[in-house]
Order: sequence, then structure tokens, then C-alpha cells
Amino acid sequence: MRQSLLRFVRTLHITRVLVRYRLDEVLYFLPILKPYQAILRLSPMSWLGPKPQGDFAERLRQALETLGPTFIKLGQMLSTRRDLLPDYITQELAKLQDAVPPFPSEEACKIIESALGKPINTVFSEFHSKPAAAASIAQVHFGVLQDGREVAIKVRRPGLRRIIDQDLAILGLLADLAERYSQEGRRLRIRAVVAEYAKTLRGELDLLREAANASQLRRNFAADPDLLYIPEIYWDYCSSSVLVMERIYGIPIGQLDALRAAGINFDQLSRRAADIFFRQVFRDAYFHADMHPGNIFIDHQSGRFIAVDFGIMGSLDDASQHYLAENMIAFFQRDYRRVAEAHVEAGWVPPDTNVQDFETAIRAIAEPVFEKPLNEISVANLLLRLFQTTRAFHMQTQPQLLLLQKTLVNVEGIARDFNPALNMWEVATPLLTEWLSRQRGPRGWWTEMKRHFPEWGLVLPEMPVLLHGILRQAQQGELPLVIRNQDLEGIRKEIRRGMLRLSFGVSGTFIVVGIGIMAALAHKLDYAILDLPLWAWLILIPGFTWVGVRWVGSFFRIRD
Repeated sequence: MRQSLLRFVRTLHITRVLVRYRLDEVLYFLPILKPYQAILRLSPMSWLGPKPQGDFAERLRQALETLGPTFIKLGQMLSTRRDLLPDYITQELAKLQDAVPPFPSEEACKIIESALGKPINTVFSEFHSKPAAAASIAQVHFGVLQDGREVAIKVRRPGLRRIIDQDLAILGLLADLAERYSQEGRRLRIRAVVAEYAKTLRGELDLLREAANASQLRRNFAADPDLLYIPEIYWDYCSSSVLVMERIYGIPIGQLDALRAAGINFDQLSRRAADIFFRQVFRDAYFHADMHPGNIFIDHQSGRFIAVDFGIMGSLDDASQHYLAENMIAFFQRDYRRVAEAHVEAGWVPPDTNVQDFETAIRAIAEPVFEKPLNEISVANLLLRLFQTTRAFHMQTQPQLLLLQKTLVNVEGIARDFNPALNMWEVATPLLTEWLSRQRGPRGWWTEMKRHFPEWGLVLPEMPVLLHGILRQAQQGELPLVIRNQDLEGIRKEIRRGMLRLSFGVSGTFIVVGIGIMAALAHKLDYAILDLPLWAWLILIPGFTWVGVRWVGSFFRIRD
């Protein structure tokens, strides 16, 4: 009950912000929320409040900043989705800043002491009370452990989880409504996108998970110390609300003048940025998904990259890895037929898609791009234009590719800042070709056999018995045949939900009307109809209606 009340209060606050910035119309694409428009139009907030400044995109950015961490990070994610939103909106959302005022150092000290179970001066010989950085999820302090190691201490903001849980529940409800009442919402798989976003955001709240992410990435690049350095995690001092790691020293990649003064080779940096990205995606299938300039530094001595903030990490399954590599290689070779076929094979577009028409559409967007010199071709923009074109072929949103698209945009931007003439294809092609050769042919088969051999060793002894049992059932005519159609299952579930809503609606209507009649005829409630008083009929009719609707609905009940 308390959670429902808090969620209701939070919903009212979100509504007030939307009305304040004149953004409430974004909700009305759902027919079910149309009545809400009339209520808001009658609200004094809509005509007594100050008039917001700026166009729609500016007001949207300001509203998201006002609503806090959940919506700031949602806006940052949407800023990379130019396949869904117009450019003028995504460009404005790219300005969203995660920097917020720090919370008091006294609170940070209490959180650290509570997490570690010790007074702060027994853990750190030095603790800098002034935060070095503050963001919407946490803030960072510097310190020195008792053994002399310099550390960065990341402390999660107090009371943040409750607010984010409420916001995600509200976003989940809106996503459910969008898919239920909007065909475009179903195509975009809004619920899956929100679920993926919720998983990512909740992962950021758990600093133990961030520490594990950092350790995994550090292990992945242990053999490439000249490419990327990941700070060491000090596990004895970590918890879900506090993370302690090695303090790093480097030049932020946005400070180009400082990098030049340090003698850093910009061409080498640009190639390393691209190399790091493709190694993470196609070698490890695990990548840093928040590689914006605030999280990347350069070692002024070795010129290697240093990454921090591992709250958002992305991963790809084998199928997504394979089809992504196939698409990029096919694009480079201008094999548009293979690009179209790969989309169908991956299930990214419906299986009945006309491959020839799809190939023609892809050629129309790619050929003008490839007329440019290769070093002027943007991989991120090419994939973006592909996604925009595939909307006409009902391509479903692939949540597992959202973080990848965002990261590719960031990495390509970083690489091109250092060297505008960088040929991303030249860096990517050898890595993609090598990866595909490992996945296909004798080398790939042998790798798969070695990986699955222990499982086969456990299963093979049971195979004769299982096979004998199946053949015996088939001979005796006892072999069960089960056919389950997912589309039919969905239809039956929807009918069942509809019958439930109908039963509530009809019964509720009778109750409301009955109460009205009882109020109007209070002096005649004892009037008899067929030997029953009027008040009894007003109770029995809704009851029988409920039972009848439930009985009809039982025919559509899904049985396991």
C-alpha cells in the first residue's frame, strides 16, 4: 500500500513537470490516455504556471534534467537513437549532463563507515572530504589506504534506489500500454527496450557489480597493456554502495591542447580507439558501453587509454556477434544481397520480407555513401541509415544492440576528434575477417567441439537408454505429440485478459448504476419485483453478471 502511494505521488510529480514544460502531449498518442488530456487542460497548472522557453527539444531536455537520474540516463540513451527520433531532438538530448551538485561529505562518510563496518580513519590514512566528481548515481572522493595506496572512493547517493524503482515501474506501465494499444509500440518492442534499460540502470546502482565489470575488463586486456588500462579493484573495501579502486592519473581525452603538449601521437590514438572497440565487441563480446569523454583518459607517458566508470557494460550473444560481423563485411564488399539475407536469417526483419526489395533499399542508401573516400565514411552513420531504412520493412528493435550503437557513435567520435582522416574500415576489416575465420570452417568447428566435449561426455552414456525408450513408445503408439503455437497462445491470453476486463467493467457499471438508483429511490427500496425487494435485485444482477462473464471467460482459459 505504501509503495502504491509513493508511486502515485511520483506520478503526480512527473505529470506536473510534463505540464510545466508543455510536454504532456507526448502521452496522448495512446488512446487510453486521451481523457487524461482534458483533466490536465482543466488543471490550474496548465494556465497559471510560467511559460517555458525554447522549442520542443529544449523543453524535453530541461524536463528530463528536472526529473532526475532515471530520466537523464533515459535521455542519454535516446540521444543515440536517431533511427527513432528526429535529429534535432537527439542533438539536444546529447547535451544532457550527468553532473549534479554533490551531497554532503558527512553523509558520504556515514555511508562508507556503514558499508565497511569501521571508522573511516581506520581504513584511510587520508580522506579528501571535498568530492572530486559528482554525478546522478554517485560521487567520488580521493583518499589513501593505511598501506599507502592511493585510491578513488565511489559512494552511491543515499535514497536513490527507491526513486529509481518507482520511475522504472511507471516507465514499465507506459511501455505496456504502448505495446498493447499501438502498432508502432509493438514493432519497436517498447517493453523489451524499457526492460533492457531497467536492467542497465539497476546494474549501475550496484557498485559491487561495477567492480566485477571492471575486473572482467581488466582481465580481458591483461595481454594488451599498451592499448587499454583498467584500474585495480580493492575488493576488501567494496560493497553495493561503496567502491574503492586504484587512483589513476591521466589527461582527459577532451583536453587536446594538453595532449599535444605531452607529445601524444593523435593518429596512433585514433587507431587505438577503434582497435579497442572492435576487440571488445568481436573478441570478447563484452564492452565498455559508456565511453564518453568524461570516462576516458590518456596516460601522458605511454599514450595508452585509461577507462573509468564501469556501471554500463554491454554484451552480445553469438548470433548477434555473427550477424553484426556479416553485415559489416558485406557492406564493405558492397554485397547488399548478403546484408538483406543476414537481416532475415537473424530474425531482425519478418521472415516473409521480400529480400530483393530489401536489397534494393539497402543499395539506395549505401551506394551514395561509398562514392566518398573510405576515410570519410562513418560506420555509425551508415548503420544508422540502415536502421532508418529498415523501419519500412518492419524491423523490430533489438535491445541487445542499443548499447552497441551508442558505444560505436561515441568511439567513432573520439577517434575522428584525434584524426578526422581515420579510415575506420581499414582498422575494422582485419579484426572482423579474423573473427569470422575463427567462427567458421575447421578452426571454428574444432573450437566448438573442444568447448562442448565435457557436456557430450556426460550425455553420451544416457543416449542408448533414451533412444530405446523413444523407439519403444513409438512402436506402442504412445509417443506424445505436442504442438504449441506461440501466436495462438498470445491470442488466447489476450482474449482471457479482455474477458477479465469486460467482467470488471460490466460489473463495475452495474454497481455504479445500482448505487445511483439506490440513492435516488432510497424511499422505495422495499418495493417488491417478483417477490424480491428492489435492493435485492440491485445486488443479484451484478453478481449474476460477474458469474456469467467469468463462466464464458473460462472457455478461453489457458491450460498448461
